[in-house]
Amino acid sequence: MSDSHLDTAFSLPSGFTIREVSNLTAPRLGAGAPAPSLGALAAFAGTFTGHGFNIIFRPDSTATPTLLPIPVTGSDNLLELNLTQETLSFSPSLGSIPNRGTGSQGDIFLNGVAYLQTISDVTIPSQPVGIHFEPVIWLAVPATISPAEGATIARMASIPHGTTVEAQGTSSTTAGKPAIPAVDITPSLLNTNPPQKIPFPSQTAADDKTARIPQNLAPYITADTITQAMLTDPNTLLRSHIASQTITSTTIISISSDPASPLFGGGTDNIAFLLGNATATTPNAQTTKMDATFWIETVEFTIEVPVFEPGQPPLLIPAPTGAEGQPVPKFLVNPPIPITAPRYITVRAPQIQYSQQVFLNFIGLTWPHVSVATLVPSNPIPVPSSAWT
Repeated sequence: MSDSHLDTAFSLPSGFTIREVSNLTAPRLGAGAPAPSLGALAAFAGTFTGHGFNIIFRPDSTATPTLLPIPVTGSDNLLELNLTQETLSFSPSLGSIPNRGTGSQGDIFLNGVAYLQTISDVTIPSQPVGIHFEPVIWLAVPATISPAEGATIARMASIPHGTTVEAQGTSSTTAGKPAIPAVDITPSLLNTNPPQKIPFPSQTAADDKTARIPQNLAPYITADTITQAMLTDPNTLLRSHIASQTITSTTIISISSDPASPLFGGGTDNIAFLLGNATATTPNAQTTKMDATFWIETVEFTIEVPVFEPGQPPLLIPAPTGAEGQPVPKFLVNPPIPITAPRYITVRAPQIQYSQQVFLNFIGLTWPHVSVATLVPSNPIPVPSSAWT
């Protein structure tokens, strides 16, 4: 899969930041005060690009049926599989965003970053198709006494199919690689606890006569780009990507539109079409919940620097090739000393992996919609001078 040219996808007016309006008689935060910490969100800077996998069950109405190479009768749903190419373009920090408290809860100041997410289907590499566009604001929320919560992270997203999502959660940092759990795409009956799973033939990769696109997965199985393991657990793709990597630390951000106690808040909103009739007993595709985990990893690479004399143009050296079809970061190398023979140096780069589940209700079932991706910086990473000492 080839990377497309990246234009700037997100920008703010020059010098724009949010801050409290000045009170000239009793200034508080003031224009000169530093903005609140972004915490884990500080890693969200610049533009990242990469590839992933998207799985979604969607309704297949008899009024507008999906044409398949081998017709499938009696099916009211379709499983769509997308190999994806993705870009995340982050804005600079938004600044100091005042939120007003009442009573004993004083005012708090948020900080955040906005980003624009664009995703294209590249299942057929020569025919890329845009399938997702999402403007988002991430917020760093400080600890409060009302509600009694520690510091949290919130994500506010708008999806062009007609849904907005507000999700909240926490972050943590651990040494080494993340432990990425399994995720299941099997639908379940509505309102069953524990969920009563209802598997479908389309979840079997070898079945080429099922309600699915692509219907025949044999070429993808042979190429190892869509496999039964990925249908059983899409997070397989994430774990495979990092299996041979050296990861020194991982920051984990876990959020949900319906977070577990003691957290609360968040939710989803849908346009009328998604809700269906007025009582929402027959939704067309109602989004009820979103869960997501982002792993922000520091990856260590060893690159070979060729013979170099100071004063030459800087070198652009890609990291060793990672998983098949995945982009790798590039390093801007400008040694301050002569390199008289090829030399290996150790460099580091950030990497974003995520796994997201959106739960859709239609035809009496809850259908998990799972998206996963691994993303690296699209711009070259300057090698620090410390690499040469």
